[in-house]
Amino acid sequence: MTDITATSLSQLGPRICILGPSNSGKSTLAAAIGRSRDLPPVHLDQLYHQPGTDWQPRPRAEFVALHDQAIQGERWVMDGNYTQCLLQRLARATGFILLDASTPLSMWRYVRRCWFDTDRKGALEGAKDSVKWSMLRYIAVVTPANRRRYDALFGEVALPKVRLATPPALAHFYRKEGLRSR
Repeated sequence: MTDITATSLSQLGPRICILGPSNSGKSTLAAAIGRSRDLPPVHLDQLYHQPGTDWQPRPRAEFVALHDQAIQGERWVMDGNYTQCLLQRLARATGFILLDASTPLSMWRYVRRCWFDTDRKGALEGAKDSVKWSMLRYIAVVTPANRRRYDALFGEVALPKVRLATPPALAHFYRKEGLRSR
């Protein structure tokens, strides 16, 4: 497939898919793009988990139905991985952004958001974030393999796309596009 690399946010179109490891800044970026481009942000964590719970998943069929309804919109910026629905999401997307953050940085961001971020983008309504061993393990053990899969996927996706592989690259993108994280 053709490798199309976008040079600006406007080249990504009205339906932008953001992927990346846990705590890499996907939800914050989606909210910033949403404000800047008047695109409704869709945080897949909020669709996948039941509101008012301690991050309890919805039944799979319910999540897939919510996901598929969301991607039918004409305009959105959607953050989250949830690879069981990724193919249909990418089929509707007009642009793709891949973020990355090192495992230590992801761990630090996870703990910081649980302890200090009271107004976090993408937070689950009615839930309070708390540090969970299962999430720490996920970041340390599962995320490195996911990072390799996302990198391979980036090479295969034939959409206008942007790879922001380091925190300085992400910060530069914010500045260049006039985005604000809050």
